[in-house]
Amino acid sequence: MEIKVDELAGVKYTAKDFASDVDVKWCPGCGDYSILAQVQRSSPDFGERKENIVWVSGIGCSSRFPYYMNTYGFHGIHGRAGAIATGVKLANPKLQVWVATGDGDMLSIGGNHFIHLCRKNIDVKVIMFNNRIYGLTKGQYSPTSEKGKVTKSSPFGTVDFPFNAVKLATGAGATFVARSFDRDPKHLQDMINRAAKHHGAAFIEVYQNCPIFNDGAFSLLTEKETKPDNVIVLEHGKPLVFGANKEKGIKLDGLNPVVIDLSDGKNSVNDCWIHDEFDDNPTRVFLLARFSDIPNFPVPIGVFRQFSKPTYDKDYVQQISDIQAKKGAGTYEKLMYTTNIWEVR
Repeated sequence: MEIKVDELAGVKYTAKDFASDVDVKWCPGCGDYSILAQVQRSSPDFGERKENIVWVSGIGCSSRFPYYMNTYGFHGIHGRAGAIATGVKLANPKLQVWVATGDGDMLSIGGNHFIHLCRKNIDVKVIMFNNRIYGLTKGQYSPTSEKGKVTKSSPFGTVDFPFNAVKLATGAGATFVARSFDRDPKHLQDMINRAAKHHGAAFIEVYQNCPIFNDGAFSLLTEKETKPDNVIVLEHGKPLVFGANKEKGIKLDGLNPVVIDLSDGKNSVNDCWIHDEFDDNPTRVFLLARFSDIPNFPVPIGVFRQFSKPTYDKDYVQQISDIQAKKGAGTYEKLMYTTNIWEVR
């Protein structure tokens, strides 16, 4: 996205400029606080005036987000954030539109709107807070809860298979797909800034802790002692290595990713898979997304893939402009009274 220097001339924002005067009300220790802080810290780098930024949400703990941002905002109904954000962007394409949503809000009742936002490549940025639980309604299992999860709505363990949000967004056609943690502020800020500069449907999944109803859901991935052996950071042009001393790597055996020991004298970093986030072939992205489904494999964070293609909102505006240039502006009467008219007697 171009930095609108002319619009921002003389304007220097800080994180405080994006914090509203509404008291933030989440449970103590909730990962939402960190996500909010990283968004506010990143917002001065978006290259947009505050009045050109809109935050849209549905229903859930994460959906209080628009109240806490000193920008325009819209608190919608359950699952409809994607549809509302699409409408906002089409009504005023000059706006930078963001969605704050949860795994229940976006992937359950909102699933259909989400896949079509991705499919159409609407220039909207989606941050999905994934805590693998319904927090606002107090502890039911969600579309991302692991199979066998015991909750208030699954006292004997859920028999559902969870959604893999990165695979879903990629398969639906999102042109920027990334993942981060609430407990990795620097990395999360980087993902937010990169999504802000992307032109098209951008999706960031944030693994977020719910200290009340699903505490420690991602502790294996976020605690200092266990994180190095269980998380792999995706960096463009660099080999897939992980471990406390970078002693492990991932290589491709055909289409099968395998973990290799880089300290055994048999394998080297040259054998490792080199990450290409601009890869034209989506096959390898699906393999990466599947890591989180494979036991004993590291969970990737970073940008999985980004690419460019025309956005729906830009083509929509251009189509209207072309039609008006040829036929003139339409009217309500022309729309309603020219075809398929029946008179009921």
